[in-house]
Amino acid sequence: MPEGPSHRDRVLIIGNGMAGQRLVEALLVRPTPPSQITVVGAERVPAYNRILLSPLLAGELDHAALTLRDADWYTEQGVELILGDRVERIERQARQVITASGRRLDYDRLVLATGSRPAMPPVPGIDLQGVHGFRDLEDAATLTECAQGGGSAVVIGGGLLGLEAAEGLRKRGMAVSVLQRASRLMNRQLDATAAGLLEAELASRGLTVITDARLAAVEDDGHGRVAAVHLEDGRRLVTDCVVVAAGITPNAELGHDAELDSDRAILVDAHLTTSDPAIHALGECCQFEQHTYGLVEPIWRQVEVLAAHLAGEAVGGYVEQPSATKLKISGVSLYAFGPTEAAPEHDVLSYHDPERGDYRRLLLRDGRLEGVVLYGDTRIGPWAFEQALAGSDLNACRQALLFGPADVQALLDAAAEDADRAADSAHLQRPVEEAA
Repeated sequence: MPEGPSHRDRVLIIGNGMAGQRLVEALLVRPTPPSQITVVGAERVPAYNRILLSPLLAGELDHAALTLRDADWYTEQGVELILGDRVERIERQARQVITASGRRLDYDRLVLATGSRPAMPPVPGIDLQGVHGFRDLEDAATLTECAQGGGSAVVIGGGLLGLEAAEGLRKRGMAVSVLQRASRLMNRQLDATAAGLLEAELASRGLTVITDARLAAVEDDGHGRVAAVHLEDGRRLVTDCVVVAAGITPNAELGHDAELDSDRAILVDAHLTTSDPAIHALGECCQFEQHTYGLVEPIWRQVEVLAAHLAGEAVGGYVEQPSATKLKISGVSLYAFGPTEAAPEHDVLSYHDPERGDYRRLLLRDGRLEGVVLYGDTRIGPWAFEQALAGSDLNACRQALLFGPADVQALLDAAAEDADRAADSAHLQRPVEEAA
């Protein structure tokens, strides 16, 4: 097998999700795109924006608003798009894949962009009718249909996706309970204060939030449908519908079966190349070092690296960076990145206005931002994230950090001007001192 790609290689992409579709677009704009691009998707519709599934479920958007590119666009771009057909096997020696319908597709470069699926807890009854995930359009349509009859729902998971699903079902008219295994909502992104504000807001809307809740079993109604959920502490919650949003499992089986090096997902190097130089993996199905993925920001960076690599361009490798979190629930403004808990060496800045529901907490180490939690007024968030990524020294404006980038930037500019004046003064004085 060749060591590096040629820009004229035939590229076959398995997966027509957001990562696969973005890779297609990134390849098409290269100066030397591949000679042929083929995309195979198991779903019957072209790629769509999964991030917008929550507002779709809530009735705030229609299906058309989610479509990224329609089928005609692929034809116009000369990209072969095969939908509704799942790849079942990779034959590495022949450089072919075999689909469920019996197609044999050749490749020079193969990209696995197969995404993930909900991680289903291993409890009795989890396979009953009425237990759903929330990962694709079919899930959203099923949950919308469930909500038409009203009734009640239990959402397993108090993270981003679980809360968005819960709010969507509530807006559709269901009585919704959220079960969170941790002691607070969004425990990986929020500190206790912000999580408390979020829980209070959701409760005021009618959601029931149960923390420290461990699912023990899903009860059968005697006809193969869900009737209730049981918690480890003995509580029983009657419900018509269960939504599992408690993590994801990478769709890495194709790689495993093809004997690619794998751990929790398909292992890749900094150029998104697997243990087979002709095969690459991207997004939620891949693992770089110890990292797996569920947010779009790192996946977009992976796309740019892989597109350049496949187009034969000299490119630096993928580098892991922090990601910021935003919650997609109407009327709730939340922005966070970095550690949720302060370490002893952190300098903690905080501001809390309970009446306005406004909370800000910044963690600095040696004058540099490492973590931010914003609830209510989040305008400073993107600016703060840029400063954290840049490793900016913010000591000169420490006292203004909580109140917005305009004030902070003015102080930073003033400090820079002072430094320039001091340098100029030192430069002017030096010849006098030397002459003396």
